[in-house]
Amino acid sequence: MKKFNWGHKIIFIYGLFVAGILFMAYQSSKQKFDLVENDYYAAELKYQDVIDASARAKALGGELIVYQEGDSIQLLLPAVFKGVNVKGKAHLYYAADKKQDLNFDFETLDAIAAFKMNNHKKGNYTIKLNISRSGVVYYYEQKIFL
Repeated sequence: MKKFNWGHKIIFIYGLFVAGILFMAYQSSKQKFDLVENDYYAAELKYQDVIDASARAKALGGELIVYQEGDSIQLLLPAVFKGVNVKGKAHLYYAADKKQDLNFDFETLDAIAAFKMNNHKKGNYTIKLNISRSGVVYYYEQKIFL
């Protein structure tokens, strides 16, 4: 019977290392990755519109206030939007899983909007809000935890 010497130990450790690397490569190939946008190149070309709308929102002053009340989300728009017909789209982006993203359309005169949250996953969301007032678009973005 041969003795288990240091040469055999090196080969055994090297074999374990290779097996571990192969296992990790196999596991990582099964991982799913959701892109923020399916057609990210076209979205990048339109991003200048978002930058402009965000600059217009910042120039207005005031801030967007988002809070959770029970099973709904309340949006309080800046005071400059009170008494004016405002249409908007809210996109709640959940980075960990695209299936948890939520979209809402709203229209308001009193600068308040509310959305029911049914069966949402708890976690960090980014609310992306496009508001249109008299044909001018404003953009707000805020991170929230629900």
